[in-house]
Amino acid sequence: MRVLEEIKKEYSLWIEHATEFKTELDTMTSDNVEDCFYRDLSFGTGGLRGILGPGTNRINVYTVAKTSQGLANYIRNNFPSTEWRVALGYDSRINSELFSKTAAEVFAASGIKVFSYPELMPVPCVSYAVRKLKCCAGVMITASHNPAKYNGYKVYGSDGCQITTDAAKEISAEIEKLNIFNDILKISLKQAMSDGLFEYIENNVCDSFVREILDQSVLYDETVNKNVSIVFTPLNGTGLKPVTRVLKEAGFSNVTVVKEQEIPDGNFPTCPYPNPEIRDAMELGLRYCSKVNADILIATDPDCDRCGIAVKNGNNYQLLSGNEVGLLLLDFICMQKTRYGKMPERPVFVKTIVTVDLAEKIARAYGVETINVLTGFKFIGEVIGTLEEEGREKDYICGFEESYGYLTGTYVRDKDGVNAAFMICEMFAYYKTRGIGLVQKLEELYRKHGFCLNSLHSYEFYGSAGMKKIQSIMSEFRHKSDSFGEFKIASVIDYIQGINGLPKSDVLQFNLEDGSKVFVRPSGTEPKIKFYLSILGNNQEELLVKEKLVLSNFEYF
Repeated sequence: MRVLEEIKKEYSLWIEHATEFKTELDTMTSDNVEDCFYRDLSFGTGGLRGILGPGTNRINVYTVAKTSQGLANYIRNNFPSTEWRVALGYDSRINSELFSKTAAEVFAASGIKVFSYPELMPVPCVSYAVRKLKCCAGVMITASHNPAKYNGYKVYGSDGCQITTDAAKEISAEIEKLNIFNDILKISLKQAMSDGLFEYIENNVCDSFVREILDQSVLYDETVNKNVSIVFTPLNGTGLKPVTRVLKEAGFSNVTVVKEQEIPDGNFPTCPYPNPEIRDAMELGLRYCSKVNADILIATDPDCDRCGIAVKNGNNYQLLSGNEVGLLLLDFICMQKTRYGKMPERPVFVKTIVTVDLAEKIARAYGVETINVLTGFKFIGEVIGTLEEEGREKDYICGFEESYGYLTGTYVRDKDGVNAAFMICEMFAYYKTRGIGLVQKLEELYRKHGFCLNSLHSYEFYGSAGMKKIQSIMSEFRHKSDSFGEFKIASVIDYIQGINGLPKSDVLQFNLEDGSKVFVRPSGTEPKIKFYLSILGNNQEELLVKEKLVLSNFEYF
């Protein structure tokens, strides 16, 4: 972090060079100046993510260009020139298209061929294009589910996965070498096209992506009633075209789209926090459900890698968590593959360490191995890559994480909201045809495998003071070894040590005496510290009481 004199110097340079931000820079308060310039926006395995605006701690054309130049230099240093190819995509956020164009101009100026989607697309489409077009990297301009004031820059490796920790460190080192105003190369897109260094991705790539998703069906020609009433909202993001297309081609024709959230709009006027994990983002869709008497609500976040749902339960609609949907999908896929003799000899299911442990019990019941990885879908993608290297790609059954991310195939190496929407609708139709609701099926799984409650609780701390606060809280919990109130701690796992062969990560796991767990970790993309609770009990009422008691330990935040 910069000291005050360094902040003032950096601020002066931006006033001199970033003339398009003159008004904003001239009217900044001292606190604004500190927050915008106290550090360079951090680059890691998730790329960049930050608030839009001028400054080194903000997302803007300068920080995007600098990051792109650092990535370009990394590519030139680590790949033969015959492999200098990058896939590029962007979502509906403010300035996403501009930032995509900026990145393309920088890559092309460094002699790197750019394949760009001609319109906004879901993030899994970039992961897909990287492998389909044999690129050495991919970039998606997105801030996923964050509020409108955010944008970001997600980087993929040649395997279609988000970059590894080692790659992130090397790219970050290249970025840090650069002067943000003097060391960036650029050529116009017109010149890049003339030089053969830029072209738009053809429609057949998207067509192929859709076919891959439809191939994930586990109905195996079994007849189900697909005339279920579906309400879908893309939350003003990228999901409209691909999700409705996949559902239509799969035979789901009774789909109502939430009009107010249909058109891409980075201001997200009806859902300020466009995250299907948040009830407020689902409220408009729920009202549509009541209006048309829908069976199910499907929602994807702005870059369409997350998918949330609500289902009709009696006269009301019940939201299902990411863990609950994941359990249902895992059981459904395993059931169908077993029933039709499609289960591979050594099947594998992958989940993150903070994802519900009950999934492992369900997998075991079907003879499926569970692999636990660190938080972040890129680690699930890496397992798929390892299986592929071992000639076991078809052994992958599915993977999911508690934060509404799912993937049932190996065609991409990131979570896919299009795939999730399709598989959820197929599962829903299968059970509805048999007179079974998803809530009813979930209760059956709990009775069979054990009751549990998994929940996430986040606390936000902004600016340099907020960063210090988060570090202080993590330090405090590293010295905690007795209890969470009346719940005794049996053992603690600190993943910063690199436990069980996993990469080092700033995550703490508290194992309680009754088998419940508490995970603590700072967010890698937001100014938050997160607490994941995994509570065990004999029934739902007991779970809620236990959760409330554990949560009382965090109230002082």
